[in-house]
Amino acid sequence: MKLTATTFMTLDGVVQGPGHAPGGRPEDPSDGFELGGWTEPYGDEDFQRLTVEEFEHADAFLFGRRTYDIFTGFWPHVTDPDDPLAARLNNSPKHIASRSPQTFEWPGAVQLHGDLAEAVQALKDQPGDELQVHGSGALLRSLWDADLVDEWRIRLFPVVLGSGRQLFGTGRVPGRLRLLDSRTTASGITALRYARE
Repeated sequence: MKLTATTFMTLDGVVQGPGHAPGGRPEDPSDGFELGGWTEPYGDEDFQRLTVEEFEHADAFLFGRRTYDIFTGFWPHVTDPDDPLAARLNNSPKHIASRSPQTFEWPGAVQLHGDLAEAVQALKDQPGDELQVHGSGALLRSLWDADLVDEWRIRLFPVVLGSGRQLFGTGRVPGRLRLLDSRTTASGITALRYARE
């Protein structure tokens, strides 16, 4: 399977807390982050269509523990079989990268074991279209350093926050990306697709 990584990012590189968790609370308020929900004014039809197109290729998902917790608070409760995102998430294998032993209630969710790079490579070696990562910033940084992502899908929002966790930050393995495609939604999101060089 091809490993794809999708993340929402501001113009100043922040990926923390793009939406709200169920109940309207901030997705990720850790480290005192109070600017969550910055994607919500931009969720137009173009963006929805782009998201559905992307999910159609998912044969499995890979999540960091924090993103898994956010997703499991909402998606297992969306039971409409005609919802293309819920149907794909609820019926596909979900692999969770977590450093401590965990049990998961979402059907199809299992924990990765052993060395992260080896475990992810073993998933990539399985047949299928795409193994997709959504969000999961800390996991994405590890995958970048191990050069395991085949395609980076960055949704660039016309927002500057001035604080919050960044996608790459400092201390990453240097590398270059090659632009594969660029699309812009009516609301101003730039959808960028890159391959690592």
